Amino acid sequence: MYSVQEDVGSEVMNKVSKSQECTGGQEGGLKCVYVNTRSIWNKMAHSSYSSFFSLEELNKLKSSHEEGGLEMATPLLQDNVHDLDNTELNIAVSGESGVGKSTFINAMRGLLSDDEGAAETGTTETTMEPIRYKHPNLPNVHFWDLPGMGTTKFPADTYLRAMKFERYDFFIIISASRFTENDVKLAKEIKRLEKNFYFIRSKIDNDFNATRKGRRKFNEDEELKKIRSYCVSKLDEAGIPSPRVFLISNFDLNLYDFRLLNNDLEDDLPSIKRSVYILSLQNLNLEIVEKKREELKKQIWMLATLSGAVGAVPVPGVSLACDIGIVVKGIIHFRKCLGLDNASLQRLANMAGKPVEELKAVVKTPLVDEITPERIMRLRWGLASATISAVELAINNIPIIGSIFGAGSSFLMTYKLLSDALDDLTENARNVVKVAFRGENELE
Repeated sequence: MYSVQEDVGSEVMNKVSKSQECTGGQEGGLKCVYVNTRSIWNKMAHSSYSSFFSLEELNKLKSSHEEGGLEMATPLLQDNVHDLDNTELNIAVSGESGVGKSTFINAMRGLLSDDEGAAETGTTETTMEPIRYKHPNLPNVHFWDLPGMGTTKFPADTYLRAMKFERYDFFIIISASRFTENDVKLAKEIKRLEKNFYFIRSKIDNDFNATRKGRRKFNEDEELKKIRSYCVSKLDEAGIPSPRVFLISNFDLNLYDFRLLNNDLEDDLPSIKRSVYILSLQNLNLEIVEKKREELKKQIWMLATLSGAVGAVPVPGVSLACDIGIVVKGIIHFRKCLGLDNASLQRLANMAGKPVEELKAVVKTPLVDEITPERIMRLRWGLASATISAVELAINNIPIIGSIFGAGSSFLMTYKLLSDALDDLTENARNVVKVAFRGENELE
């Protein structure tokens, strides 16, 4: 049986023993946590963990702490955590009937066409008004299926106004063959209004299957280049300079250009929305799992800092209760984002065509069970984690802001608990992906 208490405790004590060497003895080692405040904030400003803060916010956070300590700095941290929890991402998907809009929306949410909540598919126009589809795990992520432009109900000159253009963060324009005049008009209008758009050429697998039947020799890479070049040249001729065109299969997003599409979207989105988008992706490959891990790591220090702020208030019982509450909420959030809840495992099994039992068989962590404050207390992580000093924090390149708290503080305990939980859950998510897509991600 997997023992969190034993594994975490032994790892912690080994690291603490090493940290004691810095000044000789545990008492001296714990004194390493106190560092110059100015150094803390300067290092934090250059840390990748500050990506959820603008430079202006970092300066405000720094000055607030210097003027009034934690009580002054905490509200800004709370605001940013609130923004992270409540930021909406609205993705518009447009194109003519039969191009695969609904199938794309379903694939992005990990659903098959006959699953509950799936977008209706068909070769005729099934969308007569913008229809919102929520992400199954992240309710603030919405995919919008837009009706085709240029119909009598939605003429080109009033289309974006009717679709409430300002609602969407970016637009996906899909075609199953050639991009139409209406697609070009839509792209030009989106560009005029200074929002991003991306062309997707769908049903590539259908094209390849038809081409293979008529040829003795078939080179997939050459065919991809031909289709991409054709789409780009036609859009360029129509007045869309340097269009971004991505070739995908809605039935296997691991194929063709889906990774390139993700990379462009991540580069274009502002920091918090970028994080939300990455966490909304299905676990199609190990690269996505690793990206999710990096995004979740960035959230840990803010949660730990909020816990530390409460821990600095000398109210008996308040600190511990807050620690455990934050840890429980964090673990549940990590578990959902990494696709380890039962519903996510079932969706991934359906997409991969595997029995869900095969995926569940490689999930070895107890963190997929019910997480309660009582369970965290029974694991007794807090006692071991509280002994971690700032020496370990520096080694792991985490924000040095943690050093303003004592070695036995809420910050250090919460940071260590959530970090270990994230590592554990990530490893299990990797194993699930390897089983789901065996051959593409073989088990080591």
